[in-house]
Amino acid sequence: MQQALIEKYGEARLPRYTSYPTAPGFSPTVGAGTHSDWLAAIKPGTDASLYLHIPFCRSMCWYCGCHTTITQRDEPILDYIDMLRKEIDLVSRTVGGRPNIRHVHFGGGTPTIMQPEEFRDLIGLLRARFAFAAGAEIAVEIDPRTLTAEMATALGEAGVTRASLGVQSFDPVVQKAINRIQSEAQTAEAATRLRKAGITGINFDLIYGLPHQTVASCIETAQAAIRMRPERFAVFGYAHIPSFKKHQRLIDERALPDAAMRSEQAEAIAETLAGAGYVRIGLDHYALPDDSLTLAAKRGRLRRNFQGYTTDACTTLIGFGASSIGRTADGYVQNEVPPGLYAQRIASGRLATAKGYRLTAEDRLRAEIIERLMCDFRVDVPGIAARHGFDAAPLLDGNARLAALKEDGAIDIRGGTVTVRQDHRFIIRAVAAAFDAYIDQSARTHSKAA
Repeated sequence: MQQALIEKYGEARLPRYTSYPTAPGFSPTVGAGTHSDWLAAIKPGTDASLYLHIPFCRSMCWYCGCHTTITQRDEPILDYIDMLRKEIDLVSRTVGGRPNIRHVHFGGGTPTIMQPEEFRDLIGLLRARFAFAAGAEIAVEIDPRTLTAEMATALGEAGVTRASLGVQSFDPVVQKAINRIQSEAQTAEAATRLRKAGITGINFDLIYGLPHQTVASCIETAQAAIRMRPERFAVFGYAHIPSFKKHQRLIDERALPDAAMRSEQAEAIAETLAGAGYVRIGLDHYALPDDSLTLAAKRGRLRRNFQGYTTDACTTLIGFGASSIGRTADGYVQNEVPPGLYAQRIASGRLATAKGYRLTAEDRLRAEIIERLMCDFRVDVPGIAARHGFDAAPLLDGNARLAALKEDGAIDIRGGTVTVRQDHRFIIRAVAAAFDAYIDQSARTHSKAA
């Protein structure tokens, strides 16, 4: 049965459901003026998160699906950081009440491409413009190949609590095929530097489904990473979308594994991590038993946002930088993607909002159902519907996608509670899609399912 499900659902183009509605549904009808109104409506003391996007790298990894620009010069980075500081000032003046910041995430690109002093100054500005909660988590994405001892020290001094290190694969054949040469020694040294700086939360990112990757090489990479004992792992499936990311055309498609092979690789990594004591969290995260992510999952408090599975329960997210996405109680917004357009908007004294989405009451209902499925593999549809003032029947009766999943033996439905069977959790996104009112519009623009 499992093989049949892989063949039926494994190649489906489905969202990762890090938001609902998903980004392809955003529209230019929600622009800077609307965003300004939403920011002004934020009340003092509102728990909030900040996201800062640094869209620069020194070299292009051919598998990359992120918004980033390659530069060997520091001037574009310095100019961008100047615009980022202006945006922080602009947004902080627009926000109606000073929010209570509980999480900060620096994404990329490579956030640590900036100089140590620039990072310290940026954190200092954020602390000056916003009220940070005691114990606020500050997370940074890091390329181990370029992390210096000075930068590691600066991160610790700035109060960074968590670092996510890109590993992907230690197989030299795979590394050559994706244009990312990174030794185990480089990765171990980066982790050691971060821990020495006082950063105790270390995450590793691994990828399966890469060119020339095998089950054996996936296991060897996982075992090597385990020896460095990070607190968490995120394990993603490579999404080959050369029509959207032209640099992916440099990857030999003939060397890519098929859906069945991808599934074998994912499970091999999962079994290796579980054998080393890591607890599987949701679809693709793993954490040590005493990690806060594991505890949140056990207590039914796991959340999902643009960084994947998280303990961040804030419903307000303020995004800074090109392509960054934010959210308020009213809806989602996204900045201009090209750094040049973003800079033009900020330099003119306007918010850089390019598009967004105004949430409806039904959107909020469906978002909670989808999030609980993605986090718990189980959802009480009538219970959630009742809290939102809706009848559950239209969500369940006549739901063709849900009926097909039940007929295929992937899910059970009892009293309106949908449960994904233990052995079939790898198709959770297909189950979530059964509650997505916009799936036929958005699926065409999403990557292949991991």
